[in-house]
Amino acid sequence: MNFSTTALALLVTSTSVSAFGNQGVAPTFVPDANAFAYGLPGAIDPVGNFDPFGFAEGKDFETIKQYREAELQHGRVAMLGAIGLLVTEEPIEFHPLFEADNKDIGPAIRHLDEVRAVSPAFFEILAVIIGALEFNRALAGWTAPGDVFGTNRVFKEEYFTGDVGFDPLGLAPEDEAEFYELHTKELQNGRLAMLGFAGMVAQELVNGKEIFVNLGLAEDRFDPSKLPVQF
Repeated sequence: MNFSTTALALLVTSTSVSAFGNQGVAPTFVPDANAFAYGLPGAIDPVGNFDPFGFAEGKDFETIKQYREAELQHGRVAMLGAIGLLVTEEPIEFHPLFEADNKDIGPAIRHLDEVRAVSPAFFEILAVIIGALEFNRALAGWTAPGDVFGTNRVFKEEYFTGDVGFDPLGLAPEDEAEFYELHTKELQNGRLAMLGFAGMVAQELVNGKEIFVNLGLAEDRFDPSKLPVQF
């Protein structure tokens, strides 16, 4: 199983739960109207302020924060998804729900077929869990719907994108410069993961082969005729 476990893992790690509270760990950010993306961290040499299509031009701070929030969440999903895709396929084949030595369920793009066949109620339960965690994330960062009418504000004024206070291991630096540097690294790795994950999925859709099999680094043991859903 790949997509379901990585999506759940992402939401557990990128949203806060009641046990940890909603107090953010980021330093107070002061937007700079004269800087690219209002000075939000995320640019790194040699690319720098990369916006070839001008999506950030003329946007207010709230819109830029929405863009960054979406980018962070997708990047976090992609980082965990890329790892999940590789470790559940040949030759590692670590499947939380399946015995890898006895059953090869092939490329990750087909794993949800097997999950649905083995445990039909899994997705309904997962949807409830994801919904609860995302609702809690909204409570941490978003203003109440009634507060938005007549204004352009969507996020709480003190909310720093992606920061819902979830840092159980205390990894967030207290120094402002170090925190923004770490934040930039997360963004850069997330951006790379989004491209990499999209590429791996596209490759598997082309020929139905696992990534390491495509690279000639693993044996192709997958028999699609044994899948519960045939295409």
